[in-house]
Amino acid sequence: MPMTGWLSAAWEANWRPLQYFNLYRLIVAGLFLLTILFPQNDLMERPNRLPTALALSLTISYLAVVIVGFLLSVHWQRRFNLQLSLQMVVDVVVVSLMMLGAGGVSSGFAVLLLVSLAAASLVGRGRLVLFYAALATVAVLTSQLYGILRLDFPDSSVVQAGLISAGFFATAILARLLGQRVMDNENLARKRGIALDNQIRISQRVVEQMQDGVLIIGDDGRVSRYNPVAGTMLGFTREAPPTPPAALAASLVAWLEGGPESVPFTGFDGCHLLARFERTASSDRELLVFLEDLDRIQERAQQMKLASLGRLTASIAHEIRNPLSAISHAGELLREERRGETQERLLRILNDNVLRLDRIVQDVLMLGRQNSARLELLDLNELCPAFIEEFAASENFAPEIISWQASGDVRLCFDRAHLYQLLWNLISNALRHASRQPGAIRLAASATASGQVKLHVIDDGPGVPDDIREQIFDPFFTTHHDGTGLGLHISRELCAANGASLSLGANAPGGHFVIAGRNDTCLQEMKNGRTSR
Repeated sequence: MPMTGWLSAAWEANWRPLQYFNLYRLIVAGLFLLTILFPQNDLMERPNRLPTALALSLTISYLAVVIVGFLLSVHWQRRFNLQLSLQMVVDVVVVSLMMLGAGGVSSGFAVLLLVSLAAASLVGRGRLVLFYAALATVAVLTSQLYGILRLDFPDSSVVQAGLISAGFFATAILARLLGQRVMDNENLARKRGIALDNQIRISQRVVEQMQDGVLIIGDDGRVSRYNPVAGTMLGFTREAPPTPPAALAASLVAWLEGGPESVPFTGFDGCHLLARFERTASSDRELLVFLEDLDRIQERAQQMKLASLGRLTASIAHEIRNPLSAISHAGELLREERRGETQERLLRILNDNVLRLDRIVQDVLMLGRQNSARLELLDLNELCPAFIEEFAASENFAPEIISWQASGDVRLCFDRAHLYQLLWNLISNALRHASRQPGAIRLAASATASGQVKLHVIDDGPGVPDDIREQIFDPFFTTHHDGTGLGLHISRELCAANGASLSLGANAPGGHFVIAGRNDTCLQEMKNGRTSR
């Protein structure tokens, strides 16, 4: 339905004014009945008046019709114009008859018609108000002419009836103009109310979904409102009324005294936050505080830097590949000539460095074109032993160096190719630092009732020094002269692509890497009808 049609329907269905109108009519009918039952003069005894029995029957019938109309306006809110028109016709007929019995227009009953007509014009719509005025005019003039011809009303009273009839039209028109203005104002207020409500809902949704925290602090120094992100940042609970942390409150006081607008501080659970203060136009002198997560900003900047670096290194790697292939081919041709031991040693150095450069290029290209994960529920009790056997055969060492442990039936939701590559990187790194004794590398898996799965890769090497633990996953960071510095970084990216995480655990006593994933993610993917992400 268009907006104008909806608003018109809403106005037409506004039954409360009609109910008030019916209450007024109910009071008038009751006064009519009291006047007849308890007469204070000989009004009903004159020969030119209605008989008392007829007036009583008319009043009781009118009272019953008014009661029915009131009940319909409350319990059967349909056909608004029809109900109003029927009630107005009843008023005109009854008041005209009562006026006829009371001596015509000189009795003052015409004022009741003026009130009813004004109320109907305020409530009604369109040209119906003119119909009501015409109906009242015809009824008054007819009853007055009948009284002049049959009941000895004075002839001059017809002029008074004409003036009252003109008053009917004037009242109807003025009341209609006033009602139209009221309706327009109500429609405008309703439109603005709808727009304001929509704006409030959108603003509330935006504030709830934004990644920054928002606080509104009252004049008493307490938090009056906040979005969910701010509650998480500051550790607010619903049980206790929120109060700003001491560091934030002190910074706020300092800002009010002329201090800086942005102040860093430590939030709940050790997160680093930046608070920015602003005044509001509220009459309550409320203050607005924006909270930004500095760790998230730093992480986003790091991701942008790594993305740019990845695109750059990938383009460089493509350019390096062709001359590298030419150098390798030239080395192979020189090797066939067999010129002496010195040349052999130099060619071996050349070949080793060519292989290392080729491995770096392969890792860089792999980092730039990671495929989306095709998740499946993998049984680690089957996959890991098979991987250990394949890895041992490929690297030419005894399989007993790697031991496998699992606590019961352990399943992990992961891409099979990604998990193979991930384990290959981690175990190659562990093999580089381990003693290569039986059981030097331990591959262990465990699962919890909540669906979390952890896969541990542990070696018996010297472990990761504390001074480089923060850099261990950075691209191109390596402690081995033969490494590329991309293996661990690629491994962490593979975990992120599969909805898992890769972290560095405590030395046990050597290196300890933990893959944390879930076994219920695939079930949810199947329910949603998806097999890839």
